Amino acid sequence: MKFGWTADRRASHKRRMLQSIALAGTILMAVPGSAGGISGVDVQDDIVVVRFDDRVDGASAFLLDSPRRIALDINGAQMGRGRFTPGNGAIAAVRQGQLSGDTARVVLDLSTPATLGNARLAQDGKSLSFSLQGVSDSRFRAEVGKGRTRFDGPADMAARPQKRIHSITVPIPAAARGVSLPQVEGAHDGARPLVVIDAGHGGHDPGAINKENGKREKDVTLAIAQAIRDQLVKSGRVRVALTRDDDKFLVLQERYGIARKLGADLFISIHADAAENTEAHGATVYTLSETASDREAARLAARENKADIINGVNLGGQSGDVSSILIDLTQRESMNISANFARLLQREAAPYVPFRSAYHRFASLMVLKAPDTPSILFETGYISNADDSAFLSSREGQGKIARGVARAIEVHFARKLAMRDGAAGG
Repeated sequence: MKFGWTADRRASHKRRMLQSIALAGTILMAVPGSAGGISGVDVQDDIVVVRFDDRVDGASAFLLDSPRRIALDINGAQMGRGRFTPGNGAIAAVRQGQLSGDTARVVLDLSTPATLGNARLAQDGKSLSFSLQGVSDSRFRAEVGKGRTRFDGPADMAARPQKRIHSITVPIPAAARGVSLPQVEGAHDGARPLVVIDAGHGGHDPGAINKENGKREKDVTLAIAQAIRDQLVKSGRVRVALTRDDDKFLVLQERYGIARKLGADLFISIHADAAENTEAHGATVYTLSETASDREAARLAARENKADIINGVNLGGQSGDVSSILIDLTQRESMNISANFARLLQREAAPYVPFRSAYHRFASLMVLKAPDTPSILFETGYISNADDSAFLSSREGQGKIARGVARAIEVHFARKLAMRDGAAGG
């Protein structure tokens, strides 16, 4: 993988090298083609202009945090050997690579938080210009969550749309936009750890369904999440909030977004698995990885990541490209904490909940992609299995799951407190 145009700042060399290693996992080597090459990036005051040797087809952009970056994907472009002309210091470095055969990527490393404004492609398709608008850290994080913005080519560059012969109107349930933050319950001490419990699926999305008794995943997960909340509130050791406390639909981004906005210390998404083999049974804990641990983990990720889609329309407002971005190195700490908690959950909950022998799996699950919140997805059992379905649907089973999860949570935070006190004492 080859990158070009980096600002000459030796102090940031090692950090940029680590970022380049992370980015390289998703970018392929350039291939020859007739698309326009990137000839340079000019920065004057707060105006950025990306120049091309020939006409390009379109472009899109999205923001990345920790560290702060702007990523530009140029359709119909090849990475080039152009120069980076620095401006007022808002951009620390510029890198480029070939995302696919006809799409180049330019990454702007930011020294201060900023967003794009007034982006447009020139009439001849040979340049992309936009302004950099300085924003606060909180505003930048909010913009990161909005995903990708697309900039189409000028009208005279676009191909004529095909004449529509038939049309169909399909009613689409509204996504829970602008969802209000849930109530935080439990200990009134704001210094106590906060756990956010996410009941999977809901509303128009029933999740998995038992074909024999009609039990729905969305109902089971809500009852289990409520039981865990009640158990944690009773203990008084942590604070707790539910992403949903009724039968409503939340897109995946909103689920982990609630945890981030509340400043959660731990995020647990509750689910119930299903399989064609009705003999499959037992609980599984999933943590985030860009590479699935096995075919079953990949299958589950493919199914759960489509929870935002109904009638072919993605209600999440976030493209698949964004969801597949290689995880930043800064997210590794959260992933390590999540994996440790997965092992702890199995140990503490095993007396109450039957687990599968291979209880810990890894998958690229969208709902776990909060970069700064340790997160797990807990498949509490197989709703497609008769015994598991009865256990998950019963008050007794839900209570046992709640006790096991609560024990793991309390041990987890007790360990953290002991490590912090030990570090302070040392």
